[in-house]
Amino acid sequence: MNRLHETGEAGGMSGHGEERLRALWDRYASRYDRDMGLVERVWFRGGREWVCGQAAGEVLEVAVGTGRNLPYYPGDVRLTGMDFSPAMLDLAGRRAAELGREATLREADAQALPYDDASFDTVVCTLGLCGFPDQRVAITEMHRVLRPGGTLLLLDHVGSHHRPIWFGQRLLEKLTVSMLGDYQTRRPLPLVEEAGFVVRRRERLKLGTVERLAATKPVA
Repeated sequence: MNRLHETGEAGGMSGHGEERLRALWDRYASRYDRDMGLVERVWFRGGREWVCGQAAGEVLEVAVGTGRNLPYYPGDVRLTGMDFSPAMLDLAGRRAAELGREATLREADAQALPYDDASFDTVVCTLGLCGFPDQRVAITEMHRVLRPGGTLLLLDHVGSHHRPIWFGQRLLEKLTVSMLGDYQTRRPLPLVEEAGFVVRRRERLKLGTVERLAATKPVA
């Protein structure tokens, strides 16, 4: 397998905030797969398959993490994955090697993607937008690097439209933001549309706390 693990610093987050988040995720990396196992079975079942099964061509996965999506991509995609945590990327590299999956992995900031305009046919982000300091900027960057006619595929936990549940998420958010910068009440859909995407498919699950989106960058 020819896997390139590049390093490249890109702006977006600044100074101590960036370093603090990176350190938090580096420390958490070794526990991430174990902790996410039960959560995914209960909360996100089938979500990774739904997203990755629609990917095609040159694919960029933003916030690839430990590579939990890798088993679900079609065999013919050409995959690039980026993350700002070196420890998470190391685990993704090991998973790619075990699967025999060719992937280019790069350390970078989702809010300043180190790729040229219109570089990819598909951009994937699963359980990542909830953790970016500025999700609007990250979504704008995803739009920029997609080719016209390209596809954006998202999976995330979002703020429920049921008010009692939303209030519970808001309380939980006070803990998760301080621990890992993880927001519970974000709603990416308006920002996806604001960035210029056309939403083709949208699913809200688990009392409105989980959202799957497939959107297209229009051809000018």
